[in-house]
Amino acid sequence: MRVIHSRIGQLLTCVTIFVGAISGEGIANDQAVASQAESELRVSRGLELLFDFRPSEDGLLTNRVQAVSGIDSEFHVPETVQQVDGAIIFHRPTALVIEGGNKQLASTFQRTNGLTIEAWIRPENTKQSGPARIFSFSRDSSNRNFTLGQDGDKFDVRLRSTQTSSNGLPSVSSKSGTASTNLTHVVFTRNRSGKARLYVDGKLNVEKEIGGAFTNWDESYRLILGDEHGGGRQWLGGLHLVALYSRALSDHEVELNFRADPDASSSMTDSHAEVDERALFFERKIAPLLAHHCLECHDAAKSEGGLDLSRKSAALGGGDSGLAIVSNDLHKSLLWERVKNDEMPEDRPPLNEEQKQHLKEWINSGAVFSLDVIDPVIFAHSAGESQHWVRRLTQSEYIASVRVATGVDISDVAGQVLPKDFRADGFSNTAYNLTVDLKHVEAYANLAEEVVSRMDVVQFADQFAKNHLLIDDNMREFISRMGKWVLRGPLDEEEVAVYRGITTTVASAGGDFDDAASFVLEAMLQSPRFLYRIENQRGNGRALPVDRYELANRISYTIWGSPPDQKLFDAAESGALFDPEELDRQINRMLADPKAVSRSQEFVSEWLNLGRLQNLQPNPEKFPDWDPAIADDMQAETLKFFKEIVWEQNRPLADLLNAQVTFLTPELARHYGMAHDGDAPLSKRDLSDVPERGGLLTQGSILTIGGDNASMVTRGLFVLHDLLRGIVKDPPPCVDTTPVPTREGLTQRGIALERISNHACGGCHQRFEPLAFGLEKFDGLGTFHQNDEYGNPLREDGEFLIPGHSESVEYATSAELMDLLAQSERVKESLTWKLVQFSLGRPLTAADAKTVQSIHSTAMSQGGTYQSTVHALIKSDLIQLTQTEADE
Repeated sequence: MRVIHSRIGQLLTCVTIFVGAISGEGIANDQAVASQAESELRVSRGLELLFDFRPSEDGLLTNRVQAVSGIDSEFHVPETVQQVDGAIIFHRPTALVIEGGNKQLASTFQRTNGLTIEAWIRPENTKQSGPARIFSFSRDSSNRNFTLGQDGDKFDVRLRSTQTSSNGLPSVSSKSGTASTNLTHVVFTRNRSGKARLYVDGKLNVEKEIGGAFTNWDESYRLILGDEHGGGRQWLGGLHLVALYSRALSDHEVELNFRADPDASSSMTDSHAEVDERALFFERKIAPLLAHHCLECHDAAKSEGGLDLSRKSAALGGGDSGLAIVSNDLHKSLLWERVKNDEMPEDRPPLNEEQKQHLKEWINSGAVFSLDVIDPVIFAHSAGESQHWVRRLTQSEYIASVRVATGVDISDVAGQVLPKDFRADGFSNTAYNLTVDLKHVEAYANLAEEVVSRMDVVQFADQFAKNHLLIDDNMREFISRMGKWVLRGPLDEEEVAVYRGITTTVASAGGDFDDAASFVLEAMLQSPRFLYRIENQRGNGRALPVDRYELANRISYTIWGSPPDQKLFDAAESGALFDPEELDRQINRMLADPKAVSRSQEFVSEWLNLGRLQNLQPNPEKFPDWDPAIADDMQAETLKFFKEIVWEQNRPLADLLNAQVTFLTPELARHYGMAHDGDAPLSKRDLSDVPERGGLLTQGSILTIGGDNASMVTRGLFVLHDLLRGIVKDPPPCVDTTPVPTREGLTQRGIALERISNHACGGCHQRFEPLAFGLEKFDGLGTFHQNDEYGNPLREDGEFLIPGHSESVEYATSAELMDLLAQSERVKESLTWKLVQFSLGRPLTAADAKTVQSIHSTAMSQGGTYQSTVHALIKSDLIQLTQTEADE
């Protein structure tokens, strides 16, 4: 066996070496697809191919939407086909084969699991049968991915899936009499959940269920018009337009395409395209520029010189010195003149030449300001930072994934040997920060060996193996089946071959099935497929639906922080996850599982950085009675409070800010100066008689953010960043940031007011320090006082400014502040943003903003709870779609 271990060790090294080669940077899950504009002549979203039969100068009829779909297809018109303006006419049997794009098309439809076939046709007669092939994706008369045909006076569609035959049977046929010699619009749709519909002239003609997935589509088949490969199924008549979509069009969209002239093409009018292009330029180039370089001084709150550049109406209206922006006239635009001469931004680095050129181009092209309001926070991260092609599992996700895959709990060892996951952008699961180094590679190898050593491998492997013979067919099937479960989705042939090499080595060294299964499983547990959440990225840079297994993984890691269980995996396997009702059932089932509660508590712990309490070491001279165990009690208080509000009472997330309840140990109650009610060590405490307490901000776990001196800077920044999604820039390097100590006659509030009144500091500090005024009576460890250590009286009144607003909101007590925050729409939106960011494992960008807002609106309409937010997120484009990698 020593020989086997030596040779397999070399193979495992080859498998795991790929782990170090994959960084945490890469894909962006999830970019929202814009909805179809009503003003477009035809529907374009999801369009893969469009043939409108308008010849080019060289006589070729080409795919007119290459820039949209990336499918490069073309064909020559044979002499047997008559070519007229905007149509081709088949008078004699002809198979018009479309060259190129077959493999990419099949791959796209395998993942989308939905399609639309559209054609404007004029049959020559109503006696054609077979059915006669109008548009087909096939090999011969018995094997196809799909076919649109004519069978007498009916239209017939054959569609291949895992629940139909290789010939696409049973087919879907229209009602008798629908096929005539008139120009007719025929559309067939099949959505992801299996509902098929056939429309004639914009009206639904027939509806049928065609279940299964498109995973058995053959990439070698070719597209063809007018006949079948090899002949014998000819269709005669005129084709005016043929289109293929990778999704099912809605009833309304089918009607839109019917109302459009068949010669219209999918392009927008020139003027509409121009407006869209200029709006896109503003949102991608100009809005981020203004957010990063101008709004610090020229937003609704500050508006220096009377200029507010954050709002369309204000920006185009100008400031005290005149018009800042004059469309198509640089010399009258004061903003350009100041930027050109490096006078703006003031006291900050000037714009670079590329940025100046963008600003110049924008003004010269009409200064289209397509956003009503520029919210700086959505431009805090560039779109490129959302591109994380793979995500490494965090330590907790790894432990959970091992447990689901093998049944082994490795938490006792993993916490000791795996390097810590560090925080970035507020969370430790941020994808770009989850890199892999040699310590990870060594740890994963050791952990994989440890997991296997704790298992009855033969008993585990027997779930996937027909027998214990180490012959090729048996081992390939065993590897495929076990790999599908352990690696959370099907393996391709190349992956099977890699693991088959391990079993071959075992067999040649005299090993048995136990050895082979153990080494294969050990290899899988340290492979990139296990350690990363890797998804299919083929799609030429477009946003495409995730496949059924990827969807199951996204749902499971969102709700549980772990892989799919057998029920979810089975729903993915059958394609049932694409059924909205089944999706709801699965989400509800999973939310009712204790793992969902644990995952939500992981979210709140990450969001509030509760882990820092483990390192809380207050100054013993200032806090001589401090007991380190109280820090654990503070963390327990917040987690139990979160569970009570979110799960036990099912209240809106915003109620976390002012709920009149908490959970105290006797020691924590004594620290707070409160009575401990109840018999349990961590007992529920009603706060209706404690006006100064209630909600997260009055708990020690949050109040300790301010350090020993209860810094209003740190506390205020927490409220600004984590509750109001506001942004302030770092102070210039020349500014002295040394904390000013309190003394007799000078409180923390007094120090803050001095900073706010200082011209050099006040512009920023007025945005966040007043947010902490209501917390002034809580010391650095969360104890409530009427006076500070010098006897200075403390206050709890103040005001706060919501980002994007020009007027502050006043409050008289900390309780009133908590209520205002809980009622603030901005705070409610921020809670949604935080949960979405944690679930996706990456910072949110401007490209995500509209989708996140839609998630928030949907969640609020359903109560604004954690559960409703998760529901809305899973059904959104951020989970359902993935941004694919562009072909090189």
